Amino acid sequence: MIDPFEFLVRGDIGAAVQAVTGLDEQERRSFADGLVAHVRRRRDTWWWNNEATALAVAAVGCLPTAAAAAEVLGRRNVSLRGADAGLVVQVARTRGVPWLAELAYRLVDRLRRDDPMDGWGFVAELVTAEKAATPNGDQFVEGWLALMAWPPEWQRPVPLVDRLRADVFLDALVPRLFEVDGAGTRMSFDELMTDEKLALPRALARLAGEGRLDRTMLLDGCVSRLLRGDRPAALRAFVTLHALLEPTASEVDRHRGDYLRLLADSPGSVASMAQKTLRALDGVEVEGLLDASRAVLVRPDKALVRAQLGWLDQLARRHPDRAAEIAEVIATAVDHPAADVRDRADTLAARHGHVVAPRFAVGAAGDDLPPPAGPLPAPPAITDPDELAEEAASLLGGPMTASGLERVLDAVVRVAGGDRARLKDALIPVLRRHRAGAEEHPWDPYSLCGLLGGVLHAAADPVEGGVRRGRWAAMLAALRRRTPGGPSLDPRVPPPHRLLRARLAEIGDRVGPPQHPGLLAAPTTANGTIDPEVLYDRLTRLGQRGAWEVDLTQALLRLPARVDEPLAARAAALGTPAGDRLAGWLRAGGLPTPDQRVVTLPRRERRRGYDWAHEHLPRQRTHVLVSPPEGVDDPFGLLTVPAGSVDSYVGGAALLWPAVLPGYRGLVAAYALPDIASGADQDLSGSAAILPLLAECGGDGGPAVDLALAYGLGARHESDRVAAVDALLMLAAAGDLDAPTVGAHLGALAAVGDLTLTRTLQPLRDAAAAGAPLSIWRLLAAALPALLAAPKAARGTPDLLTLAAETAGATGARIDVPGLAEVAARGGSNRLVTEARRLAAALDR
Repeated sequence: MIDPFEFLVRGDIGAAVQAVTGLDEQERRSFADGLVAHVRRRRDTWWWNNEATALAVAAVGCLPTAAAAAEVLGRRNVSLRGADAGLVVQVARTRGVPWLAELAYRLVDRLRRDDPMDGWGFVAELVTAEKAATPNGDQFVEGWLALMAWPPEWQRPVPLVDRLRADVFLDALVPRLFEVDGAGTRMSFDELMTDEKLALPRALARLAGEGRLDRTMLLDGCVSRLLRGDRPAALRAFVTLHALLEPTASEVDRHRGDYLRLLADSPGSVASMAQKTLRALDGVEVEGLLDASRAVLVRPDKALVRAQLGWLDQLARRHPDRAAEIAEVIATAVDHPAADVRDRADTLAARHGHVVAPRFAVGAAGDDLPPPAGPLPAPPAITDPDELAEEAASLLGGPMTASGLERVLDAVVRVAGGDRARLKDALIPVLRRHRAGAEEHPWDPYSLCGLLGGVLHAAADPVEGGVRRGRWAAMLAALRRRTPGGPSLDPRVPPPHRLLRARLAEIGDRVGPPQHPGLLAAPTTANGTIDPEVLYDRLTRLGQRGAWEVDLTQALLRLPARVDEPLAARAAALGTPAGDRLAGWLRAGGLPTPDQRVVTLPRRERRRGYDWAHEHLPRQRTHVLVSPPEGVDDPFGLLTVPAGSVDSYVGGAALLWPAVLPGYRGLVAAYALPDIASGADQDLSGSAAILPLLAECGGDGGPAVDLALAYGLGARHESDRVAAVDALLMLAAAGDLDAPTVGAHLGALAAVGDLTLTRTLQPLRDAAAAGAPLSIWRLLAAALPALLAAPKAARGTPDLLTLAAETAGATGARIDVPGLAEVAARGGSNRLVTEARRLAAALDR
C-alpha cells in the first residue's frame, strides 16, 4: 500500500504543495488527521531543510488552527532552521489562512533555549510577511542576537552597524536587551569580518550618536540591567556600552544613588565602573559614600578596595571636620585578607586620627578545635515492606549513598524471609516506575543499578530471581577463582567496588530463606563500622546455619583494625567456620599494613587520529602505589592499588568506598586519589566530596590522605575546597593530621604547576580562622620552601607568605622555613620580597 505521506519522507516540497492544493473542506480534514498521525508515528525521526519545508507547507495547507499547526511544527524533532517561509506564506495566501501571525507567535514560545536560531528566521519571515507586531519573548530576543553574531553568508560582508540600522526589529528589541536575563552573554560577540571586540555595544553606541537610537534609553537600560544583576560575564557588554555612551555629569548625577548601590553590591567590573564614574562627579554626598564604602572595603577585590581607600583619603583632606568619621570607615579594611591593603588602611586611618588595635597578639597558642564527636549510630533497620519500597525508590531515583544501600540490602534479606506476597505488592510498582534506574549500564562499570534492581526483583518474585541466579553464581565463581575480567572482576573497577558487586550478587543468589536474621555486614555506625561485640552476637544467633562468604568478608573489613584476644577466644569457642574466621581476624588485627609509594605519572600517549581528550589531560599527576607486604596473600586485591592512569575517573562511585573499608582510611584514599586530583587538575566538580567521609574513617592515613588533602585544597570548585577544609579540621581535631606532609605535597604540586596555588588561600585562611592556626602554620612552613625555590614564584605565593606571617604571629611557634632568608634579603620591594620580610620579622619576634 502506498503511503500518502511518502512525499514528507522524501522532502518533496512540490508534492507537498500539490497535495494541499484544491482540497475541499472534507478532504482537508481527512488529510489533516492523516498528517498528524504520520508525524506522531515518526517520533524519533528528525525533520529539517526540505523535509521541514514540506511539513510546514502541509501543516499550513490543511490544519484548521494556528494551535494545531504549532503543535506539529513546534515538535522537538522538527528543525525549521532551513525551512522556506516564503513558500509557506504563498500556500497560506492561496488557502486564505487568517492565523499566520498567531502561528508565528506560538512558534516563538517553542524556540529552543539552547539554540534559539533554530526556527527564528522562519518565524521572523512570517511576522514580516503579515506586518505583525514584533514578538518580544526572551527566545525571540536571543535568536535575534544570535543572528546578529552569526548572520547568513550573504549578509556577512555588511558591517554590523549597517545591518542593525536597516533591521526592522531594532527599535522593538533593543529595549528588551536590558530585560532578558543572560542576554549580555550573547551580546559579547566580536564582529565576524573585522574581529572587532564587543561589536554590538559599539554599534549601539554609534547608532545612539547618530540619533538612530535613543541615547537616554540605552543609558537608563544599562544602569537598570546592572542594578538587576546577572552573571559577571553577562554584565560585561553593558559595562562596555555604558563606557561608550560617556554619560555626562548631569546624567551621572541623575543616577547617583544607583551608582552608589552598584559600588557596594555589584560584581567587581561593575563596581569599578561605578567607582570611576562617581569619582569624576563633584559633590557626591559624604554620608552616602561612607555607607557604600563600608561595604566596598570588605570586598576581596584588591584594586577596588585600594582605589576606595585613596578616594576616602582625598575626602578626609577636603573635609577635615569629618576626618575622624572617615578614618573610622577606613579602618574597616584593617582586617582585609590582602596584607598590602591592610597596611594601607592602617596608615591612612592613623593619618586621619584613628588608632587601630594590633591585628594579632604574639604568644604561644595552638589549635582550638572541639574534640571529635565520633560516628553517629547507624539508622534503625527496616522491617516493613512499604518502608523498604520507599528507600529502594530513593536509591534507584537519586544518588546512591552507602547508608541507604546498606539499609536496603539488610532489609531485603530480612523482609524476603517473611510475607513475600506483601513485599511483592510493595516493590514491583517501584521497580516499574524506576525501570531505567534499575537496569544495567554496560558503558558504566561502576553502576550498581542493574545488580540492585535484580536483587529487589529476586526478593519480590522468586521466579524472577531464578532467571538471574545463573549470572550471579558465575560472578561469585569468578570471584573465588580470582578470574581477571570475570563478570564481577572488571579490571577497570577497583577492588572495593568489586566487593560491593560481589555482595549484591551473593544477596541476589541467596535471598529468601525464612526467618533470616539479616546481614552480618550491616553497619552499627553511620560511617560503616561494626561493633565487634555486635558481630559476635550475630554469629551466635546464626548458629550452625552457615555464614554467607562475601557477607562475612565485608563484616570483618568493617571491624576496627585492632587486636582483641579475649573476643577472639570467645569467637573460636563458637565452633563454627565463621567463628574461626572472626577469631583469626581479631588476632591479626585486621588487614596487614600495605607498602605505599608516591609516584608521578605522565600523561598517557596520544591515541591515533584526533585525540580530543588528550588535550585536556594534565601533563602529569602524583599517585600512590599500594602493594601487599611480601608473602601476604591478598584474596580480594584490596591491598593493591596500581598506577592507574591520569584520565581515570569513577564519579560518585567512590563515595561508597569509605563504608567498605571504614578502618583503612589510607587505603580508600589511594583508590580515590585519581578522582580527588581531577578536581584540581581537570576542574571536575564533586571530586573532594569523599574527603569528609575519609576523615570519619579510622586507621592510618599515610601519603594518600596527605596528597588527597593537598589536591582538595586546590580544587576548582568551592564546594570541593569546603569539603577539604572540613576534612582537614576533622583530622586536626582527632590528632590525625600530618600538616607538614600535606604542606610539602601542596608546595611541590604548586611549584611545578600541577595545582593552582591561588585556590588554596581562602580554604587555608578559613581553616585557620576556624580554630586551626597552628596546623595551618605548620602546613605553610612545609609548603613554602618548594615555592620559594621555584625559578618563578607561583601566583599566590606572596599571599601564602602573608597568611604564614599571621598564623606564625598568632601561635608564637618558631618553625624554620628554608629559603625564606634568601628571598627576604633580596633588593627591591615587590610583593614576594615584602611578604617574605614580613614572615621573617614575625619569626624573629
